[in-house]
Amino acid sequence: MLVPKKVTWWSLVFKYRGSELPRTQWRIAGVAATALIVTVLEERFDWHPNLTPLPFTLVGIALGIFLGFRNNASYDRWWEGRKLWGALVNTTRSFARQSLTLVGPRVAESEGESVAKLRRELVLRIIAFAHALRMNLRDDHSLTQLAPFLDANELERLRVETNRPYAINHGTAERLRAAYARGWIAETHLGVLEGSMTALTDIQGACERIKSTPIPFSYTTLIHRITAGYCYALPFGLVDTVGFLTPAVCVIVAYAFFGLDVVGDELEMPFGNDPNDLPLDAISRMIEINLRQRLGETDLPLPLKPVDEILS
Repeated sequence: MLVPKKVTWWSLVFKYRGSELPRTQWRIAGVAATALIVTVLEERFDWHPNLTPLPFTLVGIALGIFLGFRNNASYDRWWEGRKLWGALVNTTRSFARQSLTLVGPRVAESEGESVAKLRRELVLRIIAFAHALRMNLRDDHSLTQLAPFLDANELERLRVETNRPYAINHGTAERLRAAYARGWIAETHLGVLEGSMTALTDIQGACERIKSTPIPFSYTTLIHRITAGYCYALPFGLVDTVGFLTPAVCVIVAYAFFGLDVVGDELEMPFGNDPNDLPLDAISRMIEINLRQRLGETDLPLPLKPVDEILS
């Protein structure tokens, strides 16, 4: 996610990185070239396309409305993704607290070491779940980042799993069941822990729904085609009215429409690695730091900071 430094209004106006310009500049250049050719033909050779601005006015209004609807839908997906990862932060903290306080509060002294080991394992597993969810959403299939939190046998079993966050959660539930059978968890407390596990599953499913269900392809292609057709045809409707200013006017209009089109594309899938996508690396690192501190660890990784104003 782009995290710009505190800058002036003019700096933002002329900012290039992270804006829509890297993806729209060549489209706008194409419109400018078309408008320049049409203007030269009109001014030098008195070539009249016989088009009026009225059709472009009507289409432009409708196109602006369609782009607005699509951008609202894309932003809703982006904001829902951020709310889900905010809920993940809260739920992992709750589960860690419950694991450390509700598991084995009244066990025999001889079992104290085993219970402490289980508590630590549960907290580490929930950290592994957060990292695995991030990697799953970004199609990262490596296991290296999970190695500090899971034993070698489980890492080997995860190699063949198609849904690693779910497999980790399933393993955590099995450990809770075994602890309940040994009398380390009270029946009422087991329901509380299961509620947190269910909440994690719901968060994962909602994130996967966003990732696997883009805005309908036909709607997206229709918007792209109308935007391109409108912007490239606009010089033919304006040249009789604005004359040699046609390229400038067309560039302004093309910048607005192409920019809105690109913003919708960037916000549609919030879990990727584009400059405006959600900072899943930073959020999962924060979860790791918070939960490992609850275990009393002091050798902790540093929070991620923006690199060239990009927080990954």
